[in-house]
Amino acid sequence: MSASFSAEEMMTVAAARLLSNRAVCFVGIGIPSTAANLARLTHAPDAVLIYESGTIGAKPSVLPLSIGDGNLAETADTVVSTPEVFRYWLQGDRIDVGFLGAAQLDKFGNLNTTVVGSYRNPQVRLPGAGGAPEISYSARETLIVLTQSKRTFVEKLDFITTAGFLNRRNAGERSGPFGKGPVAVITDLCILRPDAVTQELMVAHIHPGVTRQTIGARTGWAIKFAPECDETLPPDVHELEVLRALKARTAAAYGVQGVVA
Repeated sequence: MSASFSAEEMMTVAAARLLSNRAVCFVGIGIPSTAANLARLTHAPDAVLIYESGTIGAKPSVLPLSIGDGNLAETADTVVSTPEVFRYWLQGDRIDVGFLGAAQLDKFGNLNTTVVGSYRNPQVRLPGAGGAPEISYSARETLIVLTQSKRTFVEKLDFITTAGFLNRRNAGERSGPFGKGPVAVITDLCILRPDAVTQELMVAHIHPGVTRQTIGARTGWAIKFAPECDETLPPDVHELEVLRALKARTAAAYGVQGVVA
């Protein structure tokens, strides 16, 4: 059973569905965190959510405003140092899924979270890399979530912060020592997956009510569609109820202006 939903809700639900139960997930702040916690509150209650600040098994009642949000530490199974999170958990091949966002993405799943425009004289200075390069390099697979537009889906990145598949020269190779690299990009319009041969991102699922023309118009390159491209299942009533309750609790806890997810 489905209900009325927004494009952002469709994106969040579609991303949440890709996190399996018992998966160990390294979570980024924003929509990745919303999606990961939605998964934990619905079909994946035993997923282990790890944040960069060292919280392992976090079960926040409201969405965190940052990786240092006290709600993460208060609800975690344990809290360790940041070096331990990266060296023992991430680089030790213990992370199943890295959940990332970005400001810009190209057709090979490379990400920019550093600058828009010239590095020496940028139009916009972005938050920076954080742990994203290490997560993409070492997690067994990476999920990327961002809103789709020609500003975010670009032909050429202004700066490569986090490597996906880089370019066709390394097509078919892993992006890191353990993982498959970006296995899916989830947007407000569709879900993209890398081609098995070229690793170029192709549309695999189109969200309800979205057309191929709209996707093409909001992409900075000539986007391709997989031969078996189909429609994404819409959110069901339970998924929407849980998501909206989570966001309502967050708004009540922090105030609407403070909510980033």
